[in-house]
Amino acid sequence: MKIARLLLPAAMIMGAIATPAVARVIDIDDRDAGGALSADLPPYLQCVPYARQLTGIQIYGDAHTWWGQAEGRYARGFKPKVGAVMAFRPHGNSRLGHVAAVSKIIDSRTVLIRHANWSPINGRRGQIEDHVRAIDVSPDNDWSAVRVWYGPSQALGNTHWPLAGFIYPSRPKKNERLGERPTLARAEAKVDQPRSRGTPSRDDDPIAAIIKRELAI
Repeated sequence: MKIARLLLPAAMIMGAIATPAVARVIDIDDRDAGGALSADLPPYLQCVPYARQLTGIQIYGDAHTWWGQAEGRYARGFKPKVGAVMAFRPHGNSRLGHVAAVSKIIDSRTVLIRHANWSPINGRRGQIEDHVRAIDVSPDNDWSAVRVWYGPSQALGNTHWPLAGFIYPSRPKKNERLGERPTLARAEAKVDQPRSRGTPSRDDDPIAAIIKRELAI
């Protein structure tokens, strides 16, 4: 009996350790969640259902369609705000685009984002990354292109990812009109153009200068 009394607490502790933590509930739609139909966090999560769950923005379908779908339904713009969706354009191998949720504004060129299916973690894609850095690398600080934290290298990735803009979880203003968004090719061409005398350089912006020096942009 004494042995049994000693073993019982140990068994209870081991049982508690072996019990998996309850996964966060994600709004899963089988069109964009890798076929997962469980209400619990699936083993492979696409960016779309995670962004939808975090922001409450009820848009479905591939990430590159979100910007167009948001027109007339949600406010849109070119400045990051906490709770907004950062909408990536298709670029390179990312043919379907990407969406992430802005979780914190650090400065005029740096935000923290939460997103899924970006970095492979432990050799697996479809994983969540919360509160990782994204920095604006556009020449005019207009958030038309960003670099994003990449888990395997534990640093910002080198790719300049083009953004369509930001989708805000609110109704659009009446007759909302957005100016033309520069394409990545136009932005990069602008950087390469020689500056005339008296034109302010990018280093005139102290924040941009720090980013350029520290991150070798």
